[in-house]
Formats: sequence, C-alpha cells, structure tokens
Amino acid sequence: MSTPIKIDFVSDVSCPWCAIGLKSLEAALANIGTAAKPELHFQPFELNPKMGVEGQDIGEHIAEKYGATPEQQAQSREMIRARGAEVGFTFSMDKRSRIYNTFDAHRLLHWAELEGRQKELKHALLEAYFTQGENPSSREVLARVAGAAGLDEAAAAEVLASNRYADEVREREHFYIQQGISSVPAVIINDRHLISGGQPAEVFEQALRQILAAA
Repeated sequence: MSTPIKIDFVSDVSCPWCAIGLKSLEAALANIGTAAKPELHFQPFELNPKMGVEGQDIGEHIAEKYGATPEQQAQSREMIRARGAEVGFTFSMDKRSRIYNTFDAHRLLHWAELEGRQKELKHALLEAYFTQGENPSSREVLARVAGAAGLDEAAAAEVLASNRYADEVREREHFYIQQGISSVPAVIINDRHLISGGQPAEVFEQALRQILAAA
C-alpha cells in the first residue's frame, strides 16, 4: 500500500545545488519504491529577481554577491561539478559564463504543471543552462526546451509572449518568502517538514522514511 506524500521543491533553474538536490531526491524516492506515492510540485524562487535581461558575468556576480575570490570560485565550481557527477548530473562549467533572470522560466514551469509535464521541463531547463550553457531568460530557448520536454513549442511561445501566469508565480514566490525560505533548494514534505539544501540521497531517504513511518 503506497502512502501519498506531497513534495514541494522550491528552487530556481539557475541554482546548481537545486540540480544536485533534485537528483538526490529522485534517487531517494527510487530507493523507497512503492512505499511512497510522491506528488512532486516545483515551486518558484528567484535567486536574482532584479537581474536585467542581459544578465551578468558569473564571476563578477559571485564576487559582488558573496565576496568570493577567483580561487574560492574555482574551488566551489569543482565541488559542484564533482557532486553533480556523483548524482549523474553534468555541469559544463566552461559553457556557463553568465547569470540570467529566470522569471519567464518560472512562468513556463507553472504552465507545464497544468499540462502535466512540469518535471520533464524542470529537468530540461536545468540541463539547458548547466550542461549546454544556454540562456534561460531567452524566450526562444525556453520555447525550444519546452518542445524537447514534450510540450507544444508553439503554445509555450504563446505563453512566453504574453504575461500569463506572472501573478501566480509572484504569489507563490511571495508565499515561500513569507514562510521563511531564503535559500534553495527547500524541500517541503506534506506542508510541514523542511529539508534544506542539496543534500545527499541518504539524507532525503532517511527523512522520507521517518515521515512515512509516522503517517
């Protein structure tokens, strides 16, 4: 008998630890198997909501935001690349040179959930940015990635050309900020239990098993 479990994965498509956390969470769910019937929802969070359309050089951005030296940035990139490799995600650090605004990507993800393809689009967007080095603020890129994820590319382009789902995305972003979420990924189980950060699969699995045992 599978126990239904609601999972809200609060994240941004420009967040490397969100890519790592998602792969780890999915590995944990695979290990748990039929004991859980997960209902996974991807919720919006913008790391850089005021970022302009042209984006910013990633080294410059990280130096400004976190005060990281080039050496510290190099160490961080290698740690992220290695963690990604462990969970089966490829970070092509040489292809990703800029940080971009991701609001349109979140609007598209909102639409994709209504279309029943949100998880597929989420994976495709993470890969487009981190593995292929594409621009997730480009509406042309977003529509093409949506098509590759099994959605109607023309319909995706229509959504992006409009202002559809902007209010809904802002409402969800505001809700999670009001709930105290200030960094991502933030994984919320059954609206009650919070697991923060790109944790290893074992951490997610242990928490999920405890929650299932108490259900």
